[in-house]
This record gives sequence, C-alpha cells and structure tokens, in this order.
Amino acid sequence: MQKQVAILAAISIVLSSLLAVQVMRDGGLAIGQPAYQTTQVAQNSSTGNMTISTGNTTASATLDAQSTILNQVFKKAGGSVVQITSKVKTVIPNIIINGNPLESQSTRLGSGFVYDTDGRIITNNHVVDGAKTVDVTFVDGNTYSAKVVGTDAFSDIAVLQITDDFSSESLTPLSLGDSTQLQVGQQVIAIGNPFGLSDTMTTGIVSQVGRLLPNQEMGFSIPNAIQTDAAINPGNSGGPLLNIQGEVIGVNTAIRSNTGDFSGIGFAIPSAAVARIVPHLVQEGKYDHPWLGIAGASLTPDLAEQLGLPRDSKGVAISSVSPGGPADRAGIVGGTKNETPAGDVITAIDGHQVKRIEDVIFYIEEHTSVGDKVTVTVMRGGQPHDLTATLQARPLPVMQTS
Repeated sequence: MQKQVAILAAISIVLSSLLAVQVMRDGGLAIGQPAYQTTQVAQNSSTGNMTISTGNTTASATLDAQSTILNQVFKKAGGSVVQITSKVKTVIPNIIINGNPLESQSTRLGSGFVYDTDGRIITNNHVVDGAKTVDVTFVDGNTYSAKVVGTDAFSDIAVLQITDDFSSESLTPLSLGDSTQLQVGQQVIAIGNPFGLSDTMTTGIVSQVGRLLPNQEMGFSIPNAIQTDAAINPGNSGGPLLNIQGEVIGVNTAIRSNTGDFSGIGFAIPSAAVARIVPHLVQEGKYDHPWLGIAGASLTPDLAEQLGLPRDSKGVAISSVSPGGPADRAGIVGGTKNETPAGDVITAIDGHQVKRIEDVIFYIEEHTSVGDKVTVTVMRGGQPHDLTATLQARPLPVMQTS
C-alpha cells in the first residue's frame, strides 16, 4: 500500500510539472487576456472519457440526440483545426552578460484552422507575434512549417501559409458563418488545443454579443466581440468558435480571469471581422483600419448636467482630439474640465444616432473605410453642427513603430 501511495504521489508531481504554464503577460486581473499558452515544457498528456448515465429515459434520449449532433460537428470540423507552435526570443534588459542583454526562448502553443485549400491558416496575432515561421500540426500528427504572411494586431488576426509540401494532406477549409445573426442563448462549439491537449471540443452558448474587448497593448478595442461560456483556456487562442452547423462564427481569442484559466467568460473575434480583414492580409499582409482620432466618454446624467445639457441627453463627450487627425481637421473640439470630458458632444454619424462611445467605434470600424468622408453631428453651445471628416488609417502605437 505504501508503495502504491508513493507511485501516485510521483505521478501527481509529474502531472503538476507538465501543466505548469505561464499564461499571463501582465499580473492581476486579466480582462481580455489572450488565451495562448507559453511553456518551457514539452507536454504529452491524454484524457479519458467519462460516461454519465441517468434513470430518466426521456432525458437520456434527449442527451443522446444532442450528443449525436455535437459529434457530427466535431467530426466535420475537427480535422481542419490545427495546433500552432511558435518560438519567440525574449530579451531581458536588466541582465547583462558579456555586455549584452540576456536572451531566452519561449514556446507558444495556440490553435488555428484551415482557411483555404492553398494551405492558408487563420489564427490569432498574439499566438505568432514576433515569429516569422511556425509549426502547424494537424490532428493526424503531421507537422508542417508555415510562414506568417499577414497580421493585424488591432483585430488580433493573423494568416499563415504552409511552406512544406502538404499534397498528402486533405485540407478541408471551414466555412465562415454570419456572426451578425447570432442570438444570445445560441449553442456554440469551441475546438482547439487547451494546455496542449490537441483536438479538444467544448460547448456552451452565446452569452452576449457586441462586446467591446480592450486591447491594452494597441490602445484600441476590438468591437463586437462575442462573449461565450464555452470553456476557453490557454492554447485555445486562434481556434474556431462554431455554430451548430459547423460554421465558424468567431475566432477564440481571450478570457476574463483572475487566475489565467477559464472562469466562465470567454471572447471571440466575430466572423464578420474575419471576412472583412483576412482577404487584405492575404493580398497585402496588413489591414488599414479607418480612424477618426478622438477620445471621449458616453454621456451620463451627471456628465450631461455638468455640460449644461438635459440629464437625459445621449451622445459622446469629447475629451481630446488627435492633432492633425481626421476629427481635428474637421473642426471637432475636445476638452476637459475637472478631469471630465468637456468638448463637443457627438450625437450622430452619417445620420446614425450615437448614444455610447461603442456606437462611434462600431460604425467607424464596420461601415467605413480609409478615405471615406463621414458627417459627424456635434452639439456645441447648445446648437447642433454637422462637420465632415475624411477618415485616415489608424496609426500604430509608438511602441509598435520604435
């Protein structure tokens, strides 16, 4: 008995070591935390199946029917989901050896899926950021080298191109569904490689749509993100979120967590953004997001009252305008008073009512292009003014250009 206990303890230690992963780039509460896995350990774990029976015949029959549908989706899509392994060098500036900063190499594990029969793979930008080539492993175990051909850090989307001979691989692209038609409560399926456990499926529902997902590194938010309770963990990043028809309605990208592991809230980039951005990444290697160049806040009753407006006023109070940007050139005025926005108040864009800052972001991102002219209606001194702004390409943060 003591020998068996010792063996079990040893196994427990090994498993704990295998699952020791670094999942946070920043400490503390991770809101919109990228769900990739960074590890220094080669993982080779497997899980068994558990069957739960019930004495309720009707419930069992319903479960069996649902399980059959989910299994069919898994069989249809699973072979098109891949594991992505990228190696990234990290410089540690405060450790100097022989006059040079210490460098270390870490391995990122993420997911992706087949976009077309030409060997292109879609994944998250943060899975491959800093890498020029990666390894792509299919569920059959075949691994191919791939190069990064296009990235968009703002939307966290990247496109890879397999460079090895993949003629023996039967590539089946996943079809894109229409994320604009999603409804809260709709069942969804996530397939990916959490903690390096390949070909894993989880299920859940659409918890909400239209979320604004902060991207702290880029300084801009990802609009219309899909919130789901389907389990998403480190390693799921870049994998597909599917509807019950097996269509991709999102790309799993982030979780909200205190620990770095799934806590019931996951986020996916909507397929509408994938359909809009990926063709540009394939052809040009990049995507230019339209940009107005403002910062502000949604009106609250108290803020409206401070600005001399009725308490039930709706709109976005402008706190700052980027010098030389589209809004600045259009004559939109920003300002602050007692650390609160106190400039123009945007009430409409191209005749579409603006109630929240999200309305501005969603409209500019999803209904306009660089070079388009938009009519911005603002309240100034109690009077409405229509101003015309010509949208520019969104500039990269300083850290991205230095």
